[in-house]
Amino acid sequence: MVVVSGPSGAGKSTVVEQVLKASKETELSISLTTRSPRAGESEGDEYHFVDMERFLRARDGGELLEWAEVHGNLYGTPSSFVEETLAAGKNVLLEIDVQGGLTVRERVPDAVLVFLLPPTLKELEKRLRGRATDGEAAIRRRLDNSLKEYEFHDRYDYIIVNDAVDSCSADILDIISAESLRRERAILREL
Repeated sequence: MVVVSGPSGAGKSTVVEQVLKASKETELSISLTTRSPRAGESEGDEYHFVDMERFLRARDGGELLEWAEVHGNLYGTPSSFVEETLAAGKNVLLEIDVQGGLTVRERVPDAVLVFLLPPTLKELEKRLRGRATDGEAAIRRRLDNSLKEYEFHDRYDYIIVNDAVDSCSADILDIISAESLRRERAILREL
């Protein structure tokens, strides 16, 4: 299980998309969220868009590996998909926020946590503004949250600066490959 976290605008979605294209043995866990779809997003591709009642039922029913409130919306990782995918011998990639990443670390200690950073704060702001999906207040909130999220980077196994999508994706693929060769994982595969 590989968790990719980082501030909004670090390029997580773009990098993860490229990793998935290059690795047929890696599946993306699609999170539940209470937020509305953005332009171009569709149900089941980026997220499972649910109402608050459905989300709380999943959370309270133990259906989520982790969940967190981010930017005023709830997000959570369905446990069943993760368990079934790992049992089938595939890697699971979770693109989740820092809160969720740290919860996964508590529940699944051998999960691999990767923290993506933008090259600079100025570049991060440029990326957020370039999306043209948020107003000024939302951009400010995301920038403030980015600084708070950065405080947890030292609890992650790997830190990658996303200054070029191709090299950043290649780094994550290298991490997946190296982690699959760890003695502990190799022994489990042989049993």
